[in-house]
Amino acid sequence: MSVRGDVNNDEGGVPEYGWKVDFDHQFPDPRTPTYMPRIKQILQLLPLIVRYVFYMLLCFLKGQKPIMDFLFPIKSKHMYGVPLGGIGGGTIGRGFKGEFCRYQVVPGMYEYESVQANQFIVNIQNSENITVYNNVLSCLKCNNKTLYNWKWDFPSNQCKYTGLYPRSWTEYLIPEFQIKLICKQISPIIPHNYKDSCIPGGVFIWTVENNSDEQYSISLTFTFASGNGISSYHSDEPSCEPFNLNKDGTEVAGSLIHNCFKEMKCTYVIGGLIKKGAAFSQLNFDPKGNGMTISKSLQLFGELRDMQLGPSNIYMRNEEVASAICLKQCLLPNTSMTYEFGLFIDMPKIKFPKSNIEYFRYYTKFFDNNGTAGPKIMHYSMQNFKRWEQEIEKWQNPILNNPLLPDWYKSAIFNEVYFVADGGTIWFLPLKEDYERLDVTDPRYQYGYFGYLEGHEYRMYNTYDVHFYASFTLAKLWPKLQACIQYKFRDTIDNALNITRKHLSCGTRGLRKYKYSVPHDLGDPEEDPFNLVNAYLVHNVSEWRDLNLKFVLQCYRDYTMFGDNKYLADMYPQIKNVMEKSLSWDTDGDGMIENSGTADQTFDTWIMTGISAYCGGLWLAALYCTVQISNILKQGDISEKYLNILNKAKESFNAALWNGEYFNFDSSGQHHSKSIMADQLCGEWYLKCCGVNEEVLPVDRVKKALQTIYKMNVLGFNDGKMGAVNGIMPDGNPDTFSVQSEEVWTGVTYALSSLMIAHGLRDEGFNTAKGIYNTVYNNIGMAYQTPEAIYSKNAYRSVGYMRPLSIWSIQTALDNLNKD
Repeated sequence: MSVRGDVNNDEGGVPEYGWKVDFDHQFPDPRTPTYMPRIKQILQLLPLIVRYVFYMLLCFLKGQKPIMDFLFPIKSKHMYGVPLGGIGGGTIGRGFKGEFCRYQVVPGMYEYESVQANQFIVNIQNSENITVYNNVLSCLKCNNKTLYNWKWDFPSNQCKYTGLYPRSWTEYLIPEFQIKLICKQISPIIPHNYKDSCIPGGVFIWTVENNSDEQYSISLTFTFASGNGISSYHSDEPSCEPFNLNKDGTEVAGSLIHNCFKEMKCTYVIGGLIKKGAAFSQLNFDPKGNGMTISKSLQLFGELRDMQLGPSNIYMRNEEVASAICLKQCLLPNTSMTYEFGLFIDMPKIKFPKSNIEYFRYYTKFFDNNGTAGPKIMHYSMQNFKRWEQEIEKWQNPILNNPLLPDWYKSAIFNEVYFVADGGTIWFLPLKEDYERLDVTDPRYQYGYFGYLEGHEYRMYNTYDVHFYASFTLAKLWPKLQACIQYKFRDTIDNALNITRKHLSCGTRGLRKYKYSVPHDLGDPEEDPFNLVNAYLVHNVSEWRDLNLKFVLQCYRDYTMFGDNKYLADMYPQIKNVMEKSLSWDTDGDGMIENSGTADQTFDTWIMTGISAYCGGLWLAALYCTVQISNILKQGDISEKYLNILNKAKESFNAALWNGEYFNFDSSGQHHSKSIMADQLCGEWYLKCCGVNEEVLPVDRVKKALQTIYKMNVLGFNDGKMGAVNGIMPDGNPDTFSVQSEEVWTGVTYALSSLMIAHGLRDEGFNTAKGIYNTVYNNIGMAYQTPEAIYSKNAYRSVGYMRPLSIWSIQTALDNLNKD
């Protein structure tokens, strides 16, 4: 217990920075995922659309989900807050109004449902033990079908929310009793800490302040149900059983709620820290009932006293079960106390639908793998959450306390990290055969398999053209996971996957994977990821111009961050192979690769023909990196070969594309060739992030192009308040050639901002990035589900996307400038 005046950050104090929103906030620009392309764009895509409809029909007949569902896209509910959970063990999303409302428990699958039975409830008794107040701590309204005996609809004008991932703070005011509650939610997302970061859940530290002159007994009840809101996932025999673990001076107690999702056993673990002077109680209930057992017990006793639970007590029903735990403490006038709860997902074994392999999640390296680890995870977390906070603050404070950085950035840089855990993320231990096959220096030997989806509704693991942007977050914060991804992609390069299929874009048949090509992705969680690569079937990605080059660039970028010569040596044979393959795209011997006149890169509806600024710039950067890597590894002949090509390619690139103001979109001479592309300097961006100061493109031209982009794509689009539109014509009109040329890509905008800052255009860079952050978080209400693309008005595309993790390249640019 502490005197009210001593409440500090350790007891719930809300930080100055973060995403702040009132519960009754109305977003000024609510949007829809439904967007109608222009007629000419539809005609251009018509063959693809027809084949896609047949693909959707085939998926329906097979009972499968499509990897990308354009017919029924996910509609944002403008309600999400910081998700709960570590890396790779599943996450449970929370709304900023207190709901548990998004479940990513089955690997790669999302259920956007608010489960009404999953709540916190406050109960206040006066000095005579009479209940004077009771309410669910959420603004949800009762649906009048279930749990209608609970008191719902907490006044939204008495609540505030602050999100600063991986923590959040929710403030509830009860003015009639001068009581304030602060719920601090903590997930163990800690850079460079691989043990704690994989823990599948997190804790809720409630600080309750009694600012009155009266004494009150205040209880907090945590209720949770089996399932995830979707009837098709419900287990045949869900059950609840209590647990208690008292060890090393720490006692925890709670409920184990057993489920089975797609034949994979899963236990939700809810519990509390038992402290002196705190009364713990527990009660199972029917989540589809009227809620009377809970409400009556709290009304009469201020705790859950209806049944005595012994160690053998197991509560089972045919459909759904739920359990409640309650902590009750007495608060003297003008004092505060903390209440500690935890929620974890113990789902140790994973098997994908088309795989014969059983994987163990990475957290089982430190806890049991037989489904009984819940109490130990709860106990460990209650012993260590204060240390988690210390490590999180050690990571965040240098940025939060830097007066030279804008306030919005201090929110954005951390809040976008949510996707590392909430991106359908999986993290598995190595397989038994891996320990015999892998060298002990291979990071997978210790850190296993890591995968995250391209997006919540683009269901492909480690989509490489997008991960290229997002990888800065992993490379800076969890470099071993970035290395694990690179080694897995390396192993695929020299192999073909002899499965024939039809590509939806052109209708031709081809192999799923060709030799010496970097795959687009590592597979679909509905199939056999890590083995069946290239789930993406729209284009023949083996001929995509950017994938091979992005592998080389990431290898060099990682080296500049890790300083590991062994890593470069391990990647070098494949670097040579992908560069040799890429050379075949130089059809006229001028040193510069050409695009094919199809959408053969990450902008997969935006066609490039001949020399393009995007792929040509990546090629120049990859040539430079190959030369540097070859020099480091003392491969002089290879270095000389690619240096000669680089010198020739630079001349070709500048001659073909530089127009005095910027680099043209491509060299085809078509009308849209003059388009000003926001991402035209993508290769230069990567080199600057690698700390390269040597001139690959003329510095004066790079700065001039950046100034043009800022003037046209940023300031010339939506009053300069929405980031950088992908393409705009020199006359200031949008580039309407493609759907994607009219979009603002959040991740590209952050990358562009990084490059501006690296070249001394600090104000322009921060203003560009501010536009996209303010749009996503404050205007269209899509915090913690940042979309891939935003249109000028009314619509967005692809909620919860990987590419915005490129924001950590801004921090990379700032760190590099500080080194200089």
